[in-house]
Amino acid sequence: MPEINEMFSRQRKYIFYLMAVYILGWGFTSYQSIFLGLAFGTSLSLYNLWLMARKVRKFGDAISEGKKVVSLGSFSRLASAAFAVLIALRYPEHFHLISVVVGLMTSYFVIMIDFFLHSYHLRKKREKR
Repeated sequence: MPEINEMFSRQRKYIFYLMAVYILGWGFTSYQSIFLGLAFGTSLSLYNLWLMARKVRKFGDAISEGKKVVSLGSFSRLASAAFAVLIALRYPEHFHLISVVVGLMTSYFVIMIDFFLHSYHLRKKREKR
């Protein structure tokens, strides 16, 4: 499963770059609640991405060994999203709710963008041969 590890490390790097932009936006703009909501949602999105990568690794290992796998951890990802929304609703002066929700979806956007970029690079590499 080295592809999963490579994909996760690339996606994690992209999310850390986004988090740096969000923190700079929080520190240097007047939209602090929006950028703090994005940072909070994206941090939980990174946690969800880590959970998903770990479950996919376990799923692949179990399939290769012929074992049965119960689930890929949807409940834990939904619970962390519910936690983020509850925090944003409890502290609206600090966290912008829509920004938190957009931040929660960040890992899925990063996965899609990473897929297209990686496919493009592979296609270019094949054309050079």
